[in-house]
Amino acid sequence: MSTVRLTATVTGEVQGVGFRYRTRQQAEQLGLVGSATNRPDGSVLVVAAGPSSAVEQLLKWLRSADAPGRVEEVEADLHDDGANGLTGFVTD
Repeated sequence: MSTVRLTATVTGEVQGVGFRYRTRQQAEQLGLVGSATNRPDGSVLVVAAGPSSAVEQLLKWLRSADAPGRVEEVEADLHDDGANGLTGFVTD
């Protein structure tokens, strides 16, 4: 099973609606490590690493109606560099 890293910028109404908290819950349920961070432009940066199937599930969730708020767009990049020093899942 390969380990991958997702870097995603989520735009829309995603701050002040529990988006980071719920993203952390989803990531932890999937066994992923990483972070969800509010950005000054109103977007949220999500970094998640783990088994490729779990990362794909998180990405699917980010793009779904189940994600809190109103997601307009998810710009995502997947990389093969895996966890590369990440531990746990934090929200900043």
